[in-house]
Amino acid sequence: MESAKPSAPFPSSALQKVAAEAAARQRKEATHPEPHRRQLPLKVGTRASPLALVQTRAFLTLLTRFCPVLRDMGAFQEHQISTTGDQVQNRKLAEIGGKGLFAKEIHDALLDGRIDFAVHSLKDLETTLPPGLVLACTLKREDARDVLILGPGCGEPDPADPYAVLPEGALVGCASVRRQAQMLHVRPDLRFGLLRGNVQTRLDKLAARQCDATLLAYAGLRRLGMEDRADVILDPTIMVPAAGQGIVGVTVRESDVELRELLSAIEDYEARAVATAERALLAELDGSCRTPIGGYARLIPVVAGGAPELHLTGLVAREDGTFLLKRSISGAPADAARLGRDLGRSLRADSPADIFVEQK
Repeated sequence: MESAKPSAPFPSSALQKVAAEAAARQRKEATHPEPHRRQLPLKVGTRASPLALVQTRAFLTLLTRFCPVLRDMGAFQEHQISTTGDQVQNRKLAEIGGKGLFAKEIHDALLDGRIDFAVHSLKDLETTLPPGLVLACTLKREDARDVLILGPGCGEPDPADPYAVLPEGALVGCASVRRQAQMLHVRPDLRFGLLRGNVQTRLDKLAARQCDATLLAYAGLRRLGMEDRADVILDPTIMVPAAGQGIVGVTVRESDVELRELLSAIEDYEARAVATAERALLAELDGSCRTPIGGYARLIPVVAGGAPELHLTGLVAREDGTFLLKRSISGAPADAARLGRDLGRSLRADSPADIFVEQK
């Protein structure tokens, strides 16, 4: 989907100013280093998975595209950080502390100054950031849809009934309660088994027949150049995506005004609006990794040449699919946070209380 409004333009004067100051400091520090002044290169924190590295390098390419001096002077240095979420693959995230475990070690490094900013898949970023950190920018959203990857025992895909491709009682490898709940609501005969790991690991386990099918985010496949592996692309009206899915977000220290100004140059207007709505929805529902929650926003032109409208769909369900509530709301992009909160309150008010009770 094309943005209803173009990305915020690169303020070349701001970029050139940052680059000029950085170059001047580098020259000065070569002979007269200042003890309290940050030196180049700036350190970029990222997970070590293939997808995380592709996203981080695409971010750095974007950042330096309109200011080549930053690239030519080697202004950035990639730092790969192993997170608890990556290290523990045989348990559900909810059992070891939640999806924030994909960012904890990275944010620890950011807070104590070992890195200067961090690149994340926004859907893996906790809704409330640690004190002292901010989401400095969001990059243009990739395709937010989920996809089914099929094993050899599955049938031919039917666009009118995408889940019909799965045989009766098929075992679906999955680590997402959001995906599981939505599929079980339609196909209660399906079985689900834990399948975690990076994209290639999951595909390898499927090829080894550890399950009959699995689900992945289409955005990750596209970024890895593996979109041909998507057998069934699930429309958001059938499978509501995770909040922030397909968006890359960059966090920095709140006090680092210079870096925040630099990153504002590559902020994507639409990504920020939809991410704000989706994350506000998630925050209002206060869901854990045990709570199946979906959130998907997009900007729609009201009339040709007119102002865009933000359309947000939210979903709450039980993990076993026996309850599922889906609603939508629309309004001005400037009201994204309020729209997310309002829809979250509406969903919570009409959902069974036990859905939001944290299990021990």
